Amino acid sequence: MGVKVNSFLMDTRGVDTIPLKMILYLTVTGIVIFLVASSWNSLAPVYSGAKDSKQINAAALELLSIQNGYARNILEQNSPDGSTCTVELSMQDISYLAFGVDPDPDMNGNLTDNQWVPENNTIICQYVNGVKDRYNIDGNVINFRKGTLDNTGKWILNDELDTNRNIGILIKGPVEGKFNFELVLADEKYTISHF
Repeated sequence: MGVKVNSFLMDTRGVDTIPLKMILYLTVTGIVIFLVASSWNSLAPVYSGAKDSKQINAAALELLSIQNGYARNILEQNSPDGSTCTVELSMQDISYLAFGVDPDPDMNGNLTDNQWVPENNTIICQYVNGVKDRYNIDGNVINFRKGTLDNTGKWILNDELDTNRNIGILIKGPVEGKFNFELVLADEKYTISHF
């Protein structure tokens, strides 16, 4: 009952199956990596859009939260500050973000060739690829206006001669940073920008 001990180096029974299995496994791994890489390129814009949508919805909630708060009377110099909120945004793939206005109603990419269209309670996001998304803010009417500092350091309504600059708030992309808004009272309530 002797057992014949074969040398490991002399055993050639599976010599042709190992390389074939290795080639098959490497081929399958390469195909899987290729499919993951190609699907990532098509899913990345969807992921970016979902991330942007989440940020805009959070901004809408912040803006809605101050609407029933205290509105600073801009005609009174010593009036206490109105309700404020800070919106943090990080969106790299957008052309502009507009609050309460459509600055490009004909969607040609030129923001200066047409009269801006007021759209209260709306945030409009136009991406660099031309796609435009509208986000409606439910609740009370929100009148957005660009703010400007007066000579005393208080934020007031921007009263430029250009009527396009008197309605809504426009942030040109890419958007990155914190943006402050305040509720003020002139002849009616406005949500003004502090930027």
